[in-house]
Amino acid sequence: MSSLRMPQSLSKRLGIETGEAVLRYELLQEQAASLGRVGEKLEKALAALRAHEGEEGRAAALKAAADAAWCFFVQREVMGMLDRAAVVEQYAIPREVLARIGAR
Repeated sequence: MSSLRMPQSLSKRLGIETGEAVLRYELLQEQAASLGRVGEKLEKALAALRAHEGEEGRAAALKAAADAAWCFFVQREVMGMLDRAAVVEQYAIPREVLARIGAR
């Protein structure tokens, strides 16, 4: 099996450095995709929580939303994004969810 590589003259002109640059790019892509997946889980968990009007099943929905929010915050922090206020506002995360994970 043969693989195709960009000609060295072209890669230098385009500013492509080494295999390290390619690896960094792929890692950033995976981090962004992972954050997107965790964000979707958070959105779904928050929608499920908002859909519960009565007490039945609300505790489970609250726990699921808190778990999803915690995972989302951890993923963002791993990536160096420390601003929680913007996330809380963007996703409209209720105080009861934040209280369960110890966030403000």
